Amino acid sequence: MEKEKLPSLVHNWTSVAGFVLASVSSLIILFLLGINFIVGIKSPYIGILLYMILPAFLVLGLLLIPSGMYFRWRQVRKGGELHKWPRIDLNDERHRKSAIIFILGTVFFILISSVGVYQAYQFTESVAFCGRVCHSVMKPEYTAYQQSPHARVKCVECHIGPGVGWYAKSKLSGLYQVYAVLANVYPSPIPTPITNLRPARETCEQCHWPGQFFGAMQRRFDHFMYDRNNSHWPITMILKVGGGSSMMVREKDIHWHVDPGVTVEYIARDKLRQDIPWVRMTDRKTSSVKVFQDESKPLSQKELSGRVPRVMDCMDCHNRPSHNFLSPDYEMDSRLSSGGIDTSIPEIKRVAVQAMTREYRSGPEALKGIETTIADFYRTTYPGLFSAKKEAIDSSVKSTQDAYLKNFFPAMKVKWSDYPNGIGHFIFRGCMRCHDGKHKSDDGMIIPNDCHTCHIIFEQEKSDSTETLNLETGQEFRHPVDIGNAWQEVGCFECHSGVRP
Repeated sequence: MEKEKLPSLVHNWTSVAGFVLASVSSLIILFLLGINFIVGIKSPYIGILLYMILPAFLVLGLLLIPSGMYFRWRQVRKGGELHKWPRIDLNDERHRKSAIIFILGTVFFILISSVGVYQAYQFTESVAFCGRVCHSVMKPEYTAYQQSPHARVKCVECHIGPGVGWYAKSKLSGLYQVYAVLANVYPSPIPTPITNLRPARETCEQCHWPGQFFGAMQRRFDHFMYDRNNSHWPITMILKVGGGSSMMVREKDIHWHVDPGVTVEYIARDKLRQDIPWVRMTDRKTSSVKVFQDESKPLSQKELSGRVPRVMDCMDCHNRPSHNFLSPDYEMDSRLSSGGIDTSIPEIKRVAVQAMTREYRSGPEALKGIETTIADFYRTTYPGLFSAKKEAIDSSVKSTQDAYLKNFFPAMKVKWSDYPNGIGHFIFRGCMRCHDGKHKSDDGMIIPNDCHTCHIIFEQEKSDSTETLNLETGQEFRHPVDIGNAWQEVGCFECHSGVRP
C-alpha cells in the first residue's frame, strides 16, 4: 500500500514554520490548561500568556500554513508547471481522507477556540486582571479595594455592569490605558472622578435598591485624643438614612436626594467636585423648581453660560465605595479601638501619626522611617517603658507600617488626601459642599446645615446615661476640647485635617 503523502504545496519554509509555530503553541496551551484545571492559575501574567499571547501565535501559525501553500502555488504556476487551481475530488481516497481530517480538525479547533475565547473573556473580567496586571499603576486602587466592603464584588460589576454596549466601550477605552502604561505616559496619581464611568443607578442599584432602604442606622465613632493618655472620646449617633417608597421619604432623610419624585442638579467649579456654588432642585410632584447659590461666592451669568448641570446620583456622595484611602488619624483611631495598638502606651497616637506623615520616597524607606521614629522616641523619652513594653511598641510599629502601606503609595505619588471622600464632613467637605448654610434661593430658602438634619447624637464621652433624650434632636454635640461655639460657626473639616485635630 502506497504511503500517504502530504500535498507537494506544503513543502515550503513558510508552511513548515507555521506548522511548527502552531504545534508548539498548541502543546503549551494544552499544558497550561491542564495545570489551570487541576490547581488553578492565580498569576495574571500566566493568564495573559495562556489566553492572549499563545492563542495569537497559534492562529498566526495556522494562517502561515495556507499562506505558504498559496505562495508556493503561485510560484509553480509562474513556472508553467501548473495552470489550474488544485482539484478536490472526493471520489479519490486521498482527497476524501484529507477532507475528513480537515473538517474534523476545523470542528475541533472551533470548539477549543470557543472554550478559549470564553476563558479569555472570563479572565479579562477578573479582579486579578483589573488590579494586578498593571501592578504599579493600579496598586493603590487594588490595595484599597481589598479592604473595602465591596472586596467580594468584581471590579467589572461596578465599572462596566451588564450588557454588551458598555463592555465594548470599556474595552475600547482600555486600549488607550494599555498604551499609556506601555509608553509610561499615565498620570500620577490617577485622576478622579472617572468621567466616562457608567451611570451609578445602572450599576449600584443592582444591589442597593433605594426602594428597600431602611429608615435609620446606628454608628459609633471612636476618637482618641493626641494627649499623653490617648484619651478615648466615642460618639454614638443615629444616621437618618431614609429610603423606601416616595410616599415614605421625608425631606430630612439623607436618601431624599434620590427620591424618584425629586431631581437634584449642581454645577461644580473644580474637577474634584468639591466646590459646588450652584444647586437646582426640581420637585416633580409639585412642579416647583428652586435654584440655590452660594451667597459668599455665587456663579456669575458668564460662568453659568454653557455649563451643563450634573444630575446628582449615588457617586456624588458615595464617591469612594471601593477605593477609600483612610487618613492617619482615622487609621490610628481604628487600631486603638480594636486593640491593634495598645492604648496604654503614652502618646502613641501622636507619635504614630507623625511617623506616618513624614515624606518618604519609597515603601521600604517608609517602613524603616516609621520603625526608627517610633522606637527612637520611646527609647529616649520613656526608656523604662521602652524596655517594659518592648513587645507592645514593636506591635504598634508593625500596625503603623501596615496602615501606611494601605494609604500611601510613593511610586504613584498617591496618599490618602489626594482622593476626597464625599461621605460625612469631618475631614473633607463632603455633605457641606451644599449643606453649609450659605446656599440660598431667590425666595430666601436655605439648604439646611443643622446637625440634626442627618443624624441624632444619643451618647458621647462623659454623657449622663440617665439623660432624657429628645428623639428628634438627641444630645447637643460637645467638642472634646473647649472651643466655645466655634464648632457651630465653621465646618469640622476646616480644623480637622486627618493628621491633627
